[in-house]
Amino acid sequence: MAEQTGSLWKTALRGRCPRCGEGRLYDGFLQVADHCDHCGLDYGFADSGDGPAVFVIMIVGFLATGGVLYTEFTYEPPLWLLVAIWGPLTVILCLSFLYWLKGALIGQQYLTKAEQGQREGQSHKDQG
Repeated sequence: MAEQTGSLWKTALRGRCPRCGEGRLYDGFLQVADHCDHCGLDYGFADSGDGPAVFVIMIVGFLATGGVLYTEFTYEPPLWLLVAIWGPLTVILCLSFLYWLKGALIGQQYLTKAEQGQREGQSHKDQG
């Protein structure tokens, strides 16, 4: 098995394989591919769950709330302008951060060889 090459954050930002840093991680926008088309790494281990969404809610929520409050108290624009500016910006930030954080969590799973928890003497297939 080849070792991880490149930075975790660089591969996450580019949506690339956590092992080789070259192949595509995603088959669509957020749909994880079956395997790396460059090194053949099977992405069956990749299960980021709800982790990226939780981080996105906290990070983008903080940034958007701070931005709306700063804009409101500094420039006092009408409400429709706040919504017109911060609504689309928040959606763009959410989608961008979701793409990056999902890639980062999958990369971290690969680096730490994280698996589903199980009891001693019990295989992964016995838990179903």
